Amino acid sequence: MATYSLANERLRALEDIEREIGAILQNAGTVVLELSKGKTNERLLDRQAAAFTASGQHLEAELSAQIRFLTQVATGQPHEGSSCSSRKDCQMALRRVDYTRLKLSDVARTCEQMLEN
Repeated sequence: MATYSLANERLRALEDIEREIGAILQNAGTVVLELSKGKTNERLLDRQAAAFTASGQHLEAELSAQIRFLTQVATGQPHEGSSCSSRKDCQMALRRVDYTRLKLSDVARTCEQMLEN
């Protein structure tokens, strides 16, 4: 169940990011609309610009957190609620075993050739 709650939490975070992007676009649209008028409302522009900046900073932080999480998952670093790291460790151990077998067979072949000569 922990895996599902972690996945649901990540999906909720992505939905929040999507809403934040919508808010940023809305703020930008309001600023552009206000700037297109002959006489602009300076206070409205200031509020919308401040909201745009704050939303942009929050969005950047949230996207960075999501990217860090995805990087951890992709590189096999352990994270709560996942068996990806254990599976990757097992795969790497199997590859090391195969490589060791290959090297041992090379050593055995070299020893046989030395004995024949």
